[in-house]
Amino acid sequence: MKILLSNDDGYQAPGLVALHEAIRDLGEVEVVAPEHNNSAKSNALTLHSPLYVHEAHNGFRYVNGTPADCVHVALTGLLGYRPDLVVSGINNGANMGDDTIYSGTVGAAMEGYLFGIPAIAFSQVEKGWGHLDAAAAKARELVQRVLAQGLQAERPFLLNVNIPNRAADQLGPFEVCRLGRRHAAEKVISQPSPHGQTMYWIGGAGLPKDGAEGTDFHATAQGRVSITPLQVDLTDHDSLADWSSRVTRFAR
Repeated sequence: MKILLSNDDGYQAPGLVALHEAIRDLGEVEVVAPEHNNSAKSNALTLHSPLYVHEAHNGFRYVNGTPADCVHVALTGLLGYRPDLVVSGINNGANMGDDTIYSGTVGAAMEGYLFGIPAIAFSQVEKGWGHLDAAAAKARELVQRVLAQGLQAERPFLLNVNIPNRAADQLGPFEVCRLGRRHAAEKVISQPSPHGQTMYWIGGAGLPKDGAEGTDFHATAQGRVSITPLQVDLTDHDSLADWSSRVTRFAR
C-alpha cells in the first residue's frame, strides 16, 4: 500500500510528524510537504516561478511551494508511481464549514482527488497541538479502516476530517456530517508600517453561523470526530434551468 502524505503547516510541523508516525506502518508512506507554512493557500499552484525539492534529515521531502504544488509535483513526476491514497494534515486548527474553501490542508488532499486518487484531510479543531497523540491515533484508525475495507480501490473520494483536541478516552466516535457555515470574518486589522504606509492583516474567522445538529461544528462540539465527504463540482445544478430561461430572454 502506497500513501502520499502532505500538509499545509510545513514539513517540520508537529501534526505532520505525528501523523507520519501513526500511519507509517500501514504501507509505504512518502512525505512531500511545503517548506514553510502555507495555511489558507487553498488549491493554489505556482506557475510563474520554479519549484525546488529538498530532502530533510528524516527523509521528508519539502517543496518551496503550496500544498497543492507538493501533491501535484509528487504525482506528476517526483514519485515515479501512483499512490493508493493521499493523506493531508494534521492541521493546526479547524477546517470546518467555509474554512474548506480556503484550506491548504484540504487543497493538498483535493489535488490528489483531482488526479483520481482517494484522499483524506485531517485537522484538529483548536490550534496549539493539544492532545496531538490522540488525534494522530484517531487519524490512524480511520486510515486503517479505509484500507482494511478496500475503500481506496473503489471510486475516488475526498474526506474532510476534524478531530477535537481531547484525550483519547474523551474522544467520541466518528460522525458523518455536512459542512456548517460561518459568519463573515472579523474586521481587517490595520496598522502603520515602519515606512509610514498602512498595513492590513486579514481578520480572524467568524463564529459558526450554522452549527446545527448534523454539521461538523455540532459534531466536534460534542466531542465526536466529524467526517464530511466533499465534492469539487461547484455547479449550482438547481439553478441551471432558471438561468437557461433567463439567458434565453437576454436575446429577445
